[in-house]
Amino acid sequence: MSTTWTWPDAPAAAPQEDELRRMHAWWRAANYLSVGQIYLMDNPLLREPLRPEHVKPRLLGHWGTTPGLTFLYAHANRAIRQRGLKAMYITGPGHGGPGLVAATYLEGTYSEIYPAVSRDLEGLRRLCTQFSFPGGIPSHVAPETPGSIHEGGELGYSLSHAYGAMLDRPDEIALTVVGDGEAETGPLATAWHSNKFTNPQTDGVVLPILHLNGYKIANPTLLARIPEPELAELMRGYGHTPLFFTGGFDDEDPLEIHRRFAAVLDEALDSIAAIKRQAAEDARAGRESERPAWPMIVLRTPKGWTGPEEIDGKRTEGSWRSHQVPLASARDTPEHLADLDAWLRSYRPEELFDEHGALREEIAGTAPEGRLRMSANPATNGGELLQALRLPDFRDYGIDVPSPGAVQAEPTRVLGTWLRDVIARNPETFRIFGPDETASNRLQAVYEETDKQWAAQLEPHDREEHLGRRGRVMEVLSEHQCQGWLEGYLLTGRHGLFSSYEAFIHIVDSMVNQHAKWLKVTNEIGWRRPIASLNYLLSSHVWRQDHNGFSHQDPGFIDHMVNKKAEIVRVYLPPDTNTLLSTMDHCLRSRQYVNVVVAGKQPGPSWLGIDEAITHCTRGLGIWEWAGTETPGSDPDLVLACAGDIPTVETLAAAKILREELPDLAVRVVNVVDLMRLQEDAEHPHGLSLRDFDGIFGTDVPVVFAYHGYPWLIHRLAYRHDRGGRIHVRGYTEEGTTTTPFDMLMRNDADRFHLVMDVIDRVPQLGSRAAGLRQRMADARIRARAHAYTHGEDLPEISGWTWDENADAAAGGADETGGDNV
Repeated sequence: MSTTWTWPDAPAAAPQEDELRRMHAWWRAANYLSVGQIYLMDNPLLREPLRPEHVKPRLLGHWGTTPGLTFLYAHANRAIRQRGLKAMYITGPGHGGPGLVAATYLEGTYSEIYPAVSRDLEGLRRLCTQFSFPGGIPSHVAPETPGSIHEGGELGYSLSHAYGAMLDRPDEIALTVVGDGEAETGPLATAWHSNKFTNPQTDGVVLPILHLNGYKIANPTLLARIPEPELAELMRGYGHTPLFFTGGFDDEDPLEIHRRFAAVLDEALDSIAAIKRQAAEDARAGRESERPAWPMIVLRTPKGWTGPEEIDGKRTEGSWRSHQVPLASARDTPEHLADLDAWLRSYRPEELFDEHGALREEIAGTAPEGRLRMSANPATNGGELLQALRLPDFRDYGIDVPSPGAVQAEPTRVLGTWLRDVIARNPETFRIFGPDETASNRLQAVYEETDKQWAAQLEPHDREEHLGRRGRVMEVLSEHQCQGWLEGYLLTGRHGLFSSYEAFIHIVDSMVNQHAKWLKVTNEIGWRRPIASLNYLLSSHVWRQDHNGFSHQDPGFIDHMVNKKAEIVRVYLPPDTNTLLSTMDHCLRSRQYVNVVVAGKQPGPSWLGIDEAITHCTRGLGIWEWAGTETPGSDPDLVLACAGDIPTVETLAAAKILREELPDLAVRVVNVVDLMRLQEDAEHPHGLSLRDFDGIFGTDVPVVFAYHGYPWLIHRLAYRHDRGGRIHVRGYTEEGTTTTPFDMLMRNDADRFHLVMDVIDRVPQLGSRAAGLRQRMADARIRARAHAYTHGEDLPEISGWTWDENADAAAGGADETGGDNV
C-alpha cells in the first residue's frame, strides 16, 4: 500500500450562531420532506389547505429513526465542508429511507441522477408521491438512493459493510449509524471487533455512531436500558473511546442542541485526525502503527423526534408508536388529518423553500459541493472505480495430465499458488476472506505472498502463523463478518474471494439474499455501474466430511442460491484441478454475479489437461468420449451423468465396471461443470435448448445422474427437458455420520456399485441377464461396509482405485494444515 495518502487536517472551529441556524433549517427541511414522502402525494408545500386526497391511500414507511439520521447527516455535512473529508454515510436503520432520500435531494444529487425529480414544486410532488408507491421507490435506503451501499432491509450488517468499504482507502471515512435495535443482532455485536483488523496506515476510518432512540417495533432496546457507565465499559471493552450525547428530551433551545453535538463530533474527528497524523508519521519512519482506541459516539435522542408528542391520547414521540406511520388514518379521519397538517407546518416550510419550491440558497449552502457530497462519493457507486484484476495466466499453473486419471492433485492447493500470484499482482484491490479456514482449505500458498491482516496484539511467534499488519487475507471466525466485509469491499469497487467450508456457508444465507437482490435491482438502474462478482469457493465439502460427521455434511447452499434470479446466480462444480483453475479465472473476471464454486481439497484424479479443461468449462458440460462405450454415429443405451468431483469419480468407476461386465452396453458419460446448463434456455442465460439437451443426454434413453448435492435440485433444473421422467438422480439424501468416505457414499446410495444397480434397473434390454451382476454389486456394498466397520478404513481397491490401472498415479501430498478438518 502506498504511503502517499494524506488525511484532511484542516483546523476545526465551533459553529457560529448563523451557521447553527442554517444547519437547523437544513435539518427541518430534511424532516419535512421525510414526513411528506411518507404521507403526501400532492400539495407538497401546503400552499393550499391539506385535504384527504392529498394523502396517499396506503401509508408506508418508517418515521421513528428518520429524524436522528437527518440530524447526523446535517452535522456530517458541516464537518465535511469544514475539514474536506471524503466521507460516506452508512445507515444500519436502513428503513429510515425517507431521511436519506430527502438528504440526497437537498444536496442536489438526487435531481442530477433523476432529472424528473427536479428542485422545484413539481419535483417535490414527484419526490413525495414516488416513495413507497407503485412504480416508485422502496421505503429503505435502497440501490435507487444515491450514496448508498447498504440497504438495511435486514439489520445487523452496517459495521461490517463499513469496515469492508474502508479497507485500502486510507484517506476516507465511513460515518456509520448503528441502530439500537440492530445492535441486538449477533452479526452487529461481533462487528465491533472489526477494529482489530484495520491498519490506520493503509485503511480508512469507521466512525460508529450508536443511535439510542430507545425502541424497536414494539419493545424497548437493550442498550438504551442499561446504565451509561455500563455501556461505556462495553464500548471500551470493544476497543473504542466512547463519546456520549443526549438531546431532544426537554425544551432546550434547538440551536444549543446543535452546538453541543457539533462539539462532540469535532472531538471525535479531532481524535481521528491525531491518529491519522501519527499513522502518517509512522509510515514515513518505516514502522507499523499500534492499534488505536478509535472514537465512537453514543447518540441518545427520542424515537420520532420532532413528531407528534401524542396521538389519540397516547404517547408517540419517544415511544415505539412512532416507529412506522404514527398517523395511520390521516386520509380517513379529520382528527388525524389535522394532526398531520400541524405536524408538517411545525417545520415552517415557507421559511425553507422559495416561491418556486427550491430550497433557499442560504440553507442549501450548508451542504458540501461536488464529489464531497456523501450522496456523490464515487466509492458508493463502486463500479465507477472498478479496475480489472491483473490475473496471471492460469494455464501456467495447470497439472500435466498424460491420460485421464493418470495423476492426482489437490485442486485447492494448486489453486492457492495461482491466488498467491493474483495477490502479488493486485496488492491494493484484491483480498481473500474466510472464517479461519484458508489453510484448512489448502490455499496456504497465498502466505508466501501475504499475511493475515491483524491489528490486535502480536506475539513473537505470530510471524510463523502469518499474522501481520498489512495482510491481504481477512480471517475471523464469523461468516457474517467475512460476508459483510467482502460485500463492502466489492460495493466500493474492489475484488475478492470468500473461502469457506460448504456446510457452514449457510450462516450467510440471508446476507447473500440481500446482496443478490441488490445486484438484481442495480442491473435495472442505468447510473449504477457493474461491480465485481461475489465469489464463493466452498471446499471441505459434504463427501469429504466423513471424519467430522453429520453436523458438517450439508451441500444445500447451492439449492438456496438457485432460488435467486437467473441473471445473477452461477453455480460451478469443477471435477478436477485444471477445471477449477479455469473456473476461478472466469469468476474473478466476471461482474454482477454471485458465483458459487464447489471444489474438493483432498487428493483426487485429474481428468483433463489444461486445454481440454478450458474447452470443457467453456461449454459448461460435455460428453467424455474416452469414458464411454458408445459407437460413434449410433445412439447410446444409457447416459451416465455427473456433477461434482466425487460423483465424477463414482460415475467413472461405475462406467468402468459396466465396460468390463457388460461390454455390449453402449454407455455415454456426460460431465456437468456449469449446473445452470441443465435449465432450459428460456429459464437461464446458460440454459440449453431442447435440441441441445437431447443431443447430449439422448431423447429416450435412461439417464443415471450422480450429483454432488440434494438430488431433487437436478429434477428442478431439468424438469422442462425431462420428458417422461427418464432422469434418475443420486446424491446426498441427508444420510451421514462419522464414517469412511466410501461408506458416506453408500449411505446415500451414491456409490459406484449402486449406480451400476440403477443402470441395470433402468435399461430395459438388460432384464434378467444382468441379475448376477446386480447381485454382485449388492454384495460388494456389504463387503465394503463390513471392511470399513472392522478396519476403520475403506477397502484398498476402493481407496486406491484409478481409471487406468496401469497409470503411475502421483499423489498430491498429505494434509499439513492441522485443525478441525484433518
